[in-house]
Amino acid sequence: MIILKSRPEIALMREAGRIVARVHEAMREMVRPGVTTAALDKRAEEIIRQHGAVPTFLGYPHTGRNDFPASICASINEELVHGIPSVKRWLEPGDIISVDVGATYKGWVGDSAWTYPVGEVDAESKALMEATEGSLWAGIGQARAGNFLADISKAVETHVTQRGFHVVREYTGHGVGQRMHEEPNVLNYVPAGVGKGPKLKAGMTFALEPMVGAGTWRTKVMSDGWLVVMADGKRAAHFEHTIAITDGEPELLTVL
Repeated sequence: MIILKSRPEIALMREAGRIVARVHEAMREMVRPGVTTAALDKRAEEIIRQHGAVPTFLGYPHTGRNDFPASICASINEELVHGIPSVKRWLEPGDIISVDVGATYKGWVGDSAWTYPVGEVDAESKALMEATEGSLWAGIGQARAGNFLADISKAVETHVTQRGFHVVREYTGHGVGQRMHEEPNVLNYVPAGVGKGPKLKAGMTFALEPMVGAGTWRTKVMSDGWLVVMADGKRAAHFEHTIAITDGEPELLTVL
């Protein structure tokens, strides 16, 4: 069941989203060679708590895995999602890093991810990041009342494939609200033979998050039970905003 949110509830999600946006503002300034992913995590948690929220990811449970031990996911180069920050992992020139942030404010969740370059990066990495971010905006452009969920998925997939990259299939966007993961799953591609899915209505809230590989869409989970990497070892990018469907333009909730 897709849970529709009232305007007061969306206002609380907007406050959660603004806290997430403040974290990303800090991450953008901190991401540079020599910085550890643990330092990014520490600063993110400080900002989240300073604004009266709690880190959504910290202690997040998953069947068959230990609870997630950090406030952000920090995933570098071929790492797609769920990278655990570490004092032993520092950024190097030419890396790209996906930072995924969740904040829960008064019981409501904001969720956003962004991929940042560490100094100058190669042309393929730039193109990968541009294609992935562009696909997020393409999907957001279809997030209008009266459209169907598959319209978002098709827009994302088309944007990515036209640029020669590959949409990851095992991980998707999702509904979001009082829980980080609500119905429905928001696919970033349209499987053959599948219908259009539910019609979009005002009050629906989604975390749209294209994840894209440079060489393949296939992934594998590493031995810690959390970190997901691209199966071919090539780079990946990940961009995400929390949005609300309205009677007009979609509303971005994870912005300042």
